[in-house]
Amino acid sequence: RSVNIVAFGNERDGLPEDNQQSLIQGYLGRSAVISHIDSSLSAGQVGNPVFTEYQACAFGNVRLVVHDFPVWDVFDSDWYTSRTLIGGADIVVIKYSVNDKASFQELKDTYAPMIKKALNHGSSPVIISAVGARKKVPCTCPLCSSDRRSCVTTSDGVQLSKELGATYLELHTLNDFYIQKYFGGVLEYFMIQSLNQKSSDKMKKRKKMQKCQRLQPPQLEQPASHYDADLHNLLCCCQCADVAFYSEDLTTVVEAHKIILCSVSHLFMLLFEVKSPADIRDASIMRMAQSLFAVESGAAFPSVPRASPGCIPPLRVVVKDSAFWFCLQDILHFIYTGAFQWEQLEEDVKKKLKDPERIEHVLEKVKCILKTPGKLNSAKDSRPQKVKRLYNNTSLRLFFNTPILADVIFKIQGSTVPAHRAVLVARCEVMAAMFNGNYMESNSILVPVHGVSKDTFLSFLEYLYTDSCCPASILQAMSLLICAEMYQVVRLQHICELYIITQLQSMPSRELASTSISIVSLLKKAKFHNSDCLSTWLLHFIATNYLIFSQKPEFEDLSVEERNFVEMHRWPSSLYLKQLAEYRNYVHTQKCHCIIM
Repeated sequence: RSVNIVAFGNERDGLPEDNQQSLIQGYLGRSAVISHIDSSLSAGQVGNPVFTEYQACAFGNVRLVVHDFPVWDVFDSDWYTSRTLIGGADIVVIKYSVNDKASFQELKDTYAPMIKKALNHGSSPVIISAVGARKKVPCTCPLCSSDRRSCVTTSDGVQLSKELGATYLELHTLNDFYIQKYFGGVLEYFMIQSLNQKSSDKMKKRKKMQKCQRLQPPQLEQPASHYDADLHNLLCCCQCADVAFYSEDLTTVVEAHKIILCSVSHLFMLLFEVKSPADIRDASIMRMAQSLFAVESGAAFPSVPRASPGCIPPLRVVVKDSAFWFCLQDILHFIYTGAFQWEQLEEDVKKKLKDPERIEHVLEKVKCILKTPGKLNSAKDSRPQKVKRLYNNTSLRLFFNTPILADVIFKIQGSTVPAHRAVLVARCEVMAAMFNGNYMESNSILVPVHGVSKDTFLSFLEYLYTDSCCPASILQAMSLLICAEMYQVVRLQHICELYIITQLQSMPSRELASTSISIVSLLKKAKFHNSDCLSTWLLHFIATNYLIFSQKPEFEDLSVEERNFVEMHRWPSSLYLKQLAEYRNYVHTQKCHCIIM
């Protein structure tokens, strides 16, 4: 440990001849906390000022280095050196004689701004010492009043200290009291403050380095949703399409999916007989459905190639309106992307239909398709659904676990669960391959499910339909994670991992110690099902709560590699517990005890 002090100025002008010892030299020679003093006079290259360097030992084991510059020429000859001196100093001392007005004025006008500029780069304390007793002026006549200005007043010194943010001292003489008690007391206070600050900075740096070197648990973030993109891709690939729209001349066809169309429109529910006219109770929707579409059957329709032989032949619908048919692809794109990008739909329709009347005609029909029964579209609001998403977490939920429009039935634990191939194919790549490849499931309506409970599988399907899940417990979240890993739904895996971590982090230590949930069992399952983030986090969790888990029987189930990891990163560490035991033993052996405790 060390303290660096830089002193500037000559305080000996005007002192008695028998007291020509400098302030710094006098302090080092008289202070009780200073020992082993060594001084050397230095005169560097030509033009550099002379300074005295003192090296001593303070407080028994602190190295003290003092550079004493009696003149200010260092600022004139080398500004970089002087700035480095001040910037590297722990304490700066400025000295002047109260009877040398000219030197003080030069200090105030020339060197004080330079010192202030150098101090802006650091936080070193400054001590200003005004040395000497002011000379009395014998004459008081107005002609001699200018002689009073030959002394530096107290107000001048205080003003300078305010400008530099310094501590101001007046030393009327350099005796033991002023040097050792007054100046020395202030200087030693700042020396102790400097040592404390250095010790604190060193401790913070050490902790920061230890934190950087310590292996950190993985940080899980809410994974991004691809819900809209999945449904839009369904339109592009046309897998499991169950409705085919034809032009009036039956020459072209556009395929779509009933469940997506019905999730945004009561008109399509009426068209596909999901709802009856009595359920709709809106004459304008019924008239629009009759004037715009016609459900047909017969051999006159050209056949549509099927991706899977097990799929039900699509329902054939003729679009009677030529302008609407011309923009049907853009309208379906608008619906499949959530039916909220109204400005984009307007732009796409305008590119295809140049006639403003036809453009308005098509847009009005789209508004009627998206209309809620019983509600009138305001004339002032020409874009009724431009912000509100027509399907999100609530629209497809209407068809979750219901036989309406269902084209596949899962058989699980003696029960049946209806579902829709279009949603499953869009949201799960494993099911897309299962229903469209050379597998038994592609040609069957009834599909058995093994290795998972009915409740877990229902939660899995609910996520596919709604893009959200709310596990009831940590164990259910782990079961859902295993199901998601089985069907390779990565985002659902991450959501389950985040739920488990959040629940464990919020669990108090007392509850954690008494819980029946086996954290080691969760760790084994996470590793087996390739949940690397969760398994790594659980290992850190066990290590962080070492005192709790080391007392549980399940702790013995950890592998050798896992045990070594936990022991290496355990908290409290073995070293801390050893030091704590030694301290408690020391306190116990002492005769005097803490008054408070």
